[in-house]
Amino acid sequence: MDAAFTEEQDEIRRTLRALLDKRCGPDEVRAAVRTPAGYDEALWRQLAGQLGLPGLALPTAYGGAGCGPTELALACEETGRAVLPAPLIGTAVLAAPLILALGGERRRAALLPALAAGESTATLVVPGGQLATALALTGPNDGDWAGGGRAGGIQARFSQERDGGTRGQSPGESSPNGGGGRRAGGAWRLYGEAGQVLDGHTADVLVVAAHTGGFARSRTLLFTVRATGPDGKEAPGLLRTRQTAMDETRPQARIELREVEAELLGEDPSGGDGAADAVAAALAATGATAAACLAAEAVGAADAALSRTVGYVKERTQFGRPIGSFQAVQHRLADLYVAVQAARSAAYYAAWAAGGGRPEPGVGALALAQALETLRAVAAEAVQLHGGLGFTWEHAAHLYFKRAACDELLLGPVHRLRARAAEQAGLFGAGNGTATGVGADALAGPAVRAAVGA
Repeated sequence: MDAAFTEEQDEIRRTLRALLDKRCGPDEVRAAVRTPAGYDEALWRQLAGQLGLPGLALPTAYGGAGCGPTELALACEETGRAVLPAPLIGTAVLAAPLILALGGERRRAALLPALAAGESTATLVVPGGQLATALALTGPNDGDWAGGGRAGGIQARFSQERDGGTRGQSPGESSPNGGGGRRAGGAWRLYGEAGQVLDGHTADVLVVAAHTGGFARSRTLLFTVRATGPDGKEAPGLLRTRQTAMDETRPQARIELREVEAELLGEDPSGGDGAADAVAAALAATGATAAACLAAEAVGAADAALSRTVGYVKERTQFGRPIGSFQAVQHRLADLYVAVQAARSAAYYAAWAAGGGRPEPGVGALALAQALETLRAVAAEAVQLHGGLGFTWEHAAHLYFKRAACDELLLGPVHRLRARAAEQAGLFGAGNGTATGVGADALAGPAVRAAVGA
């Protein structure tokens, strides 16, 4: 692994940081999150038009920059420093990779260029608050996490008019004329609801995880829904409500679907058994990249919070001298600095591995766990070391504190991320919670063993 960044990667960081320093201070962040969209739409268009941010990791054939997870993670580190409220995670990190991996050429050409240009946004809809499970970060994603059985979560069925036949039949189920495939005039329809959907109230394209096949052929597939039509109106049967969130820089919404027309994301129009395996694999691959990007974002936020705190303790005086000159304060800040640098190294390694450098089970989950833990520690110390000023809700330190708390609720908790990584690496025996010895140690890569303390 070459730890040095290329000239292009350094330029991405410099350009993005310079722009965000001018346009995204704490006051601008607070103003943006209180708009109906929840972010500065003019700034988002500038980031898309001048820097190509949403299409950074998309192929040039679809209007992207042709970069990879490393460049996207570096961009996320800079947006994390500014605690930027933007649909970057939902669009570029979650939805676009799934469309690229599973969508046929027609779907890619129809959706990806607009996403890369910032003309539209997208997000991933997972019911039941199971985003981390769907991305295979806290558990296997081959179960009924999208709503088991015939009820719960989001259900999908193929609705089709037939001469003397049936309507609302799932593919693979028997029909009077022996057919079970797709016919002209038919369409997939979704029914159900999901909460805590990132940027769900504004996304133009929804990538929805839905359960289909009934009890006998239960499987989870992905569908795309055009949330808004050319006339700007909501899709029939779709209801979206913005939810109150502790971290206002991460807007979330409740999505309700009532027989909403959708298109299957995949090559097989009938959504056969093989499609479910492809979906699980694509979600796991997306999860590895998402973990690296969110870890880098958390590292950026932690670094900015630490820099603000260091600057403050140099100015605040007590007993006639700056409190930064006290050895106890210096020790606390030194520990935080070491933690931030360690988390940054883990995030960079995870991004490199996600880009095909050296796939290793659990790397993304471990990097994310370390970054979230570091951000939580730095944000807490920032509040403490700012004294009475830091405890006021309006202070900038609380932007980082809220981000730390809500990111762990969204993609954690930390102990589950680490437990899943250890399980994937084979560090523990089946069911007894003890190390299995040489065999398990050989299965785990060096980065995994070091991170969990094996």
